[in-house]
Amino acid sequence: MTVLSSRPVQPVDPALVSIALEVAGGLANDASDVIMATAGRGARPGAEDGSPFDWVTDTDRTLERHTRRVLAKEFPTIPVFCEDSDAGVTGDAEYRWVVDPVDGGANYVAGMPWCAYSLALVDRWGPVVGVVADPYRAQIYAAARGRGMRANGMPVKLPDRARSSIVCTEMTRTGPWPGMGEFISHAAAAGTWVRVLGSKALAVAQVALGHAAAAVLHTYHEWDVAGAVALAVESGATVLDRRGADAPLPVDGLLVAMPEVAEEVLGWWQSSTSR
Repeated sequence: MTVLSSRPVQPVDPALVSIALEVAGGLANDASDVIMATAGRGARPGAEDGSPFDWVTDTDRTLERHTRRVLAKEFPTIPVFCEDSDAGVTGDAEYRWVVDPVDGGANYVAGMPWCAYSLALVDRWGPVVGVVADPYRAQIYAAARGRGMRANGMPVKLPDRARSSIVCTEMTRTGPWPGMGEFISHAAAAGTWVRVLGSKALAVAQVALGHAAAAVLHTYHEWDVAGAVALAVESGATVLDRRGADAPLPVDGLLVAMPEVAEEVLGWWQSSTSR
């Protein structure tokens, strides 16, 4: 099985990429300031079923409104989809913006310093531009198709070999995903530690930064990870679905990994969910 990406880089208007990257970066900076200033005030459960993993805060609403206002002004013909307002909505426009104002809401509400603002411009081939703000580490991660990844303006490229023995994953809305315990056992047997930290965007970003060897998301929404997937692709990571198919934003689960460990981690995932 070949897990290295064979997808050609699809061209996009350079002028659009440049302005999108500039506007998205500005919004990420704004979001960092707001998240740090508000500290989870105005929190309430975000789901009718009372899921402990789903929260909505005043900060979500504030950042969503601000993001929509800026993007509508700068890109009036490109629709914007957001976690809390557009769940279940899909679009067929040439481009779309997808935003998660506070990814890791439960952490944010609890005061745990692990949440993110995620924004991406997406076309039918995947992320065109992606930004992830990591407020508690004062970092803005940004990437654009064919232009590489940067962290606070500094270029980021994955090393030739993984330096980490950590794999990230996340819960579903209702708890552990089917086979999660077995997956963790496979990883432990191989001398790898699994971490569940509470933000899908930051889980994928850790791979792009070289801090984690892989991230496995059994389920996700596009706005959760599109920004971070842009980072991962541009830093040199492998992006696959649960069958091992190379896809820009897989619809059937997501594996983001250092290229040399992708096949092994995929095997753990597949064997843990095959029953």
